[in-house]
Amino acid sequence: MPYLIRHLDSRWSLPSNVLNGGGNDSYFLGTHQVKHMSTIDLNLNNKYFSDLDIHFAHFMAQLSGNENPEILLAAAMVSRFTREGNICLDLTCVEGRPLNGDGDDADTIFCPALAKWSSVLERCKVVGRPGDYKPLILDNRSRLYLYRYWDYERTLADFIKDRIGDIDDKKNQVRLDEVDVPLFRESLSRLFPATPDDDGDADWAKIAAVTAFLKRFSVISGSPGTGKTTVVAKVLALLIEQSEDKKPRIALAAPTGKAAFRLQEAIRRNREGLATPDAVKAAIPDNATTIHRLLGSLKNSPYFRFSKGNPLPFNLVVIDEASMVDLPLMSKLVEAMPTEARLILLGDRDQLSSVEAGAVLGDICGIGETRPYSFDFAGTLKAFTGYDVLTGSDAGNMPGIQDCIVGLKKNYRFEKDTGISRACNEVNSGNSQGAMSILRSGTYRDISWSDIKGPDAVVSAVREIVNKRFNNYLKAIDLHDYSNNILDFFEEFRILCAVRKGPFGVVALNRIVERILKEANLIKPEGQWYIGRPIMITRNDYNLRLFNGDVGIILPDYGQDNELRAFFRDAGGNIRKFPPVMLPEHETVFAMTVHKSQGSEFESILFILPDYDSPVLTRELIYTGITRAKKHVEIWGSEGIFRAAVSRRIMRTSGLYDALYSL
Repeated sequence: MPYLIRHLDSRWSLPSNVLNGGGNDSYFLGTHQVKHMSTIDLNLNNKYFSDLDIHFAHFMAQLSGNENPEILLAAAMVSRFTREGNICLDLTCVEGRPLNGDGDDADTIFCPALAKWSSVLERCKVVGRPGDYKPLILDNRSRLYLYRYWDYERTLADFIKDRIGDIDDKKNQVRLDEVDVPLFRESLSRLFPATPDDDGDADWAKIAAVTAFLKRFSVISGSPGTGKTTVVAKVLALLIEQSEDKKPRIALAAPTGKAAFRLQEAIRRNREGLATPDAVKAAIPDNATTIHRLLGSLKNSPYFRFSKGNPLPFNLVVIDEASMVDLPLMSKLVEAMPTEARLILLGDRDQLSSVEAGAVLGDICGIGETRPYSFDFAGTLKAFTGYDVLTGSDAGNMPGIQDCIVGLKKNYRFEKDTGISRACNEVNSGNSQGAMSILRSGTYRDISWSDIKGPDAVVSAVREIVNKRFNNYLKAIDLHDYSNNILDFFEEFRILCAVRKGPFGVVALNRIVERILKEANLIKPEGQWYIGRPIMITRNDYNLRLFNGDVGIILPDYGQDNELRAFFRDAGGNIRKFPPVMLPEHETVFAMTVHKSQGSEFESILFILPDYDSPVLTRELIYTGITRAKKHVEIWGSEGIFRAAVSRRIMRTSGLYDALYSL
């Protein structure tokens, strides 16, 4: 059934008249006629499932030749779970349970018992086992996938497993007999010198550098300020020094233009201070790009120019902000990697997962856990760094994914006793009481808390902050300062919201800010586009090379008859200008969601929580919001809502963790 498994980024497609609720009693997909849901008396309703879920369920049931409830429910649920960011549906987690309501409602949907459910699905023509080419895949742990998501997960897992193994396995790792060991030791000593304030703790930056040098796949994880890009700049220097005349072909990339720009600036800044010859510094690349541009987006297509059949022309790829990369994109990236190329992922495993499906970095690192190195690799690390990373008898006998992951511990931005650092530690450990005590203590100058009782209180409280914090960029506009300064000034402060809708959401806060600035005569929002309006792109436009999350400002173009243009900064730091009518979908961005703020840093932030609890409020969201601030964060909300959020973790279902850690 190849027409079922469309090679599209969307999971599958339906005619627009179906999605829009067309009035016909039937419609066609491929060569199969599918009855309109109103003609089938089943307990599927829009209180729990979307129209898309329901139509997909009936389509699968029709193709299977048997519209029994088990197939319909499983298909609808896997569609819904994937929409919500999961990679699959774990039947063991939902069997026998009500999906909506408390079980007393007549409309409550109950899941079947696992044995019966699995038995029906195993006999179904549209359900296959891993390796089969069927619309739905059921694995041996009762996880049900849409085929494409099973394939994405398999591709990534196979790539990683192919690159982990014994240190002398030529296919998977760097052979020590191919390394100029004396030069490597000398380079390490030069790039990671001992400092007078060393307290005897292991230098995890040095350990990370050795790991990334020796492994063809590695992850360097750490919170903002732990020096991930500093480490990777030194790794690049180590590799270049070893390469003699054959310099490595290096690509630097990130999920968004802003993250790519920050990676590029960090690499440029760090390489100048490296204790390495000028020729080595010159060989370290000075540009970064988005992953989409790296792979070569094709117009009006989900495919990329570089793929399995046309691999990337690099033997080293560095990806920053890896927590933001969803499973489909990561799968396409690794599929385009040359056989012996190495991949280094930089990111914060405690940060929010990608907006789209998957929690790739979390699955790779194992959220909330730290695994010991294997005996062999621990010995290798000690030989090169002098540090004993073993923890008694906890080390493993077999090498694996744990040997490829290093967590940086020392924070160079926040001292251990700062409010931001201490609050983040408490949030990550799920200690809401400890976090709340820090916020309310009044002891710390870099973090504070305010109780907000209602929407009216937000409007009055935000007025002074808005007029003060947005003043610099608006003043620069009045002075016609059309260098990067306007964009730089705007990045000094941002309002972050946990949700989009409601009186405490992004939409409402942007309107409030516009009204406050208008009343202060700082902006004149007389039309859709006005001078000083900050905007964020919300949909990729590969032709204009504007991508979801890119931020620009509407300004007069004094070189072009004062016509309004949207000014953006690309990954290279250059200003790009567009007529507003050409822009893809976008929105005002005085305030933005925490999700959209990923990959960004601001001098200070105002973080506003909603007045109601929601599953989207998690400790990862709180942590990500707090760590967007470099100097100061002020949190407004209800203590009960904050505590509930810190007690809740993001749980996305996938099989990637098991695939990597069950070797």
